[in-house]
Amino acid sequence: MGYFTDLEPDDVIELQPQRKKGEESFGNWELVFAYCQSEKLKQALQFVDYIIIHIDTDVCDRVNFDIPKYEAEKELSVEELRDRVRQKLIGLIGETFYRQFAPQFLFAIAIHSLECWLLPLYCTDIKQAAQTKNCEKRLRRVLTGELAKFSKSQPDYDRLSENYYLNPEKFTQYYPKNPSLKIFIEEIQTRKITLEI
Repeated sequence: MGYFTDLEPDDVIELQPQRKKGEESFGNWELVFAYCQSEKLKQALQFVDYIIIHIDTDVCDRVNFDIPKYEAEKELSVEELRDRVRQKLIGLIGETFYRQFAPQFLFAIAIHSLECWLLPLYCTDIKQAAQTKNCEKRLRRVLTGELAKFSKSQPDYDRLSENYYLNPEKFTQYYPKNPSLKIFIEEIQTRKITLEI
């Protein structure tokens, strides 16, 4: 699937939101935060090699997320915002527990939304592919036909990202165009993460 070419969809276990095959599910940042603080997360480490925590930053400045996008009237860089969200997640997991199991955690922090990670697949303009704001609207503008009618659902995201996992060469070519996707993939590369299937 994209970076891990030998990985099949059934090799991935969705921990939150949990859903049965073919079922719709709902996830948001509040549920991610709750899961990070739960015993379920700690128990899951017994059964999985890695836990990838995905979260978008589009609403990070809301109450209880509490990470401002601006500081001293200057927008935080992708790297600064990602690092602050990562630290927030580590705090929710628990510093001591995280340090003990840090090699098993990966943080897929999309600045500002998952749709931003899809833009490189559909935008030929490099500047548009690298956007981090209003990505859902931007993506809908460049999509045609049925693809443009996507909903924020797992089946639709699977369909929209299909070219990433069906064509690893495209993934390798396109992921560097989005700054937060690039950070995520480079972390995997730097840590030399491989999956034994």
